[in-house]
Amino acid sequence: MRPFKTGIIRETLAGYPCTGRGYGVLKVMKKETIAAISTGMTNSGIGIVRISGEDAFAVADRVYRGKQRLSDAESHTIHYGHIIDSGETVDEVLVMAMRSPRTFTGEDTIEINCHGGTFVVRRVLETVLKNGARPAEPGEFTKRAFLNGKMDLSQAEAVIDVINSENEYALQSSISQLKGSIKNKINDIRNKIIYHTAFIESALDDPEHIEIDGYADTLLEAAEEIIHDLEEMISSADNGRVIREGINTVILGKPNAGKSSLLNVLAGHERAIVTDIEGTTRDILEEQIRLGDLSLNVIDTAGIRQTEDVIEKIGVDRAMEYAGKADLIIYVVDASREIDENDEKILPLIKDKNTVILLNKSDLDTVVTEEMIKKKAGSICSGFPEEGETKKEIPVISISAKEEKGIEKLEKKLKEMFLNGIVSFNNQICISNVRQKNALADAEESMKKVVESINAGMPEDFYSIDLMDAYEALGSITGESVGEDLVNEIFSKFCMGK
Repeated sequence: MRPFKTGIIRETLAGYPCTGRGYGVLKVMKKETIAAISTGMTNSGIGIVRISGEDAFAVADRVYRGKQRLSDAESHTIHYGHIIDSGETVDEVLVMAMRSPRTFTGEDTIEINCHGGTFVVRRVLETVLKNGARPAEPGEFTKRAFLNGKMDLSQAEAVIDVINSENEYALQSSISQLKGSIKNKINDIRNKIIYHTAFIESALDDPEHIEIDGYADTLLEAAEEIIHDLEEMISSADNGRVIREGINTVILGKPNAGKSSLLNVLAGHERAIVTDIEGTTRDILEEQIRLGDLSLNVIDTAGIRQTEDVIEKIGVDRAMEYAGKADLIIYVVDASREIDENDEKILPLIKDKNTVILLNKSDLDTVVTEEMIKKKAGSICSGFPEEGETKKEIPVISISAKEEKGIEKLEKKLKEMFLNGIVSFNNQICISNVRQKNALADAEESMKKVVESINAGMPEDFYSIDLMDAYEALGSITGESVGEDLVNEIFSKFCMGK
């Protein structure tokens, strides 16, 4: 049995969508006019109350007084006047009038620009709600933009990423996605899949006019190309997480090596308690730190050593656990003390990890040199690199956390390690979240089944089933094949006015 009718395929090839925005999603479209505060709820120079829906102009006319009714205004014009509530002036405002479909939501939209005090903005919103609008749900403006075809789901997700961006690279990556970089790539792959599916289905339905013998070789080449593209996109997910969320960084070292002092220097304030007593840091301390364009999610751990103290031992175990999950390990070595069994316990943890070794306490008489620690690390981490690759050399930097010396060298090295790579992929597609990554993985698995079926000499019907599974999986990224529950979950993460 075919997985679908060829008539649908032919419509797709003729330029018609195979499905809509999902079978259940259309139910969430609501006719009510919605309103919300679209600026931050802090005192500021200006505040914006946004209204969207088919009655947006009617609602605005009930609360706005100016030289003309807003319903008579031309689209994309700004008007001076006042917001009135029961004959009382609420605020002096500028109102932007925008008619569908040339708006963010694709609906008639009014934006009231009022003074930015939290009380007055709330009063303006309350007045609007009293006169026919209902409060917008979290992310409902963007959800309506998606449902009205103003953007696909990947672009909608990019909106919240733009809002949450904490560095230039995260911002540019989100803007690239908002412009449609992911959408365009996904649509390109889906078009290839649906083309081959349509050909196979048409050939099976009309074997007298369409020859399918030998087509397996053509499909195999196309499938392998698609798999390659999917693998590249999946591999970008880690880069996307790093630039969006920051570099998960763990500071390791034996007790009194200067880990907490380093954290305080990086943070710019006294975040951790620093004493000469070993085992002062027992629990995990977390701090988000900006180093230029870098965002570091830094974890200061308990000093790693053999201990009989139950609480300290838990801290040591946690340190080792966090090290295994880190994007970056900063290994702080006390250069004034000999390398001992505690260092021997730490060195295996940096194997296969992005690591910077800091020789701390350079202001004292040092006994550990750069050559010594490099040799020691090299012997412990001899398991990498992979065969045929150049041996990875761990950078070693001398610092004094106490005197805040050498920190600029650390910053420079981290930029070399991470930002150079980010710059290289910043103009490429960068998958931004786990949902998209999982969908790509599902599509890849389906395409691999296509290859397996071809190599096994299976009938062409089997190709179609797996091809359509891949097609649907990719459609979930752009929103072509998603359910109402998923859409609601995605947009629930947005702020109220977006």
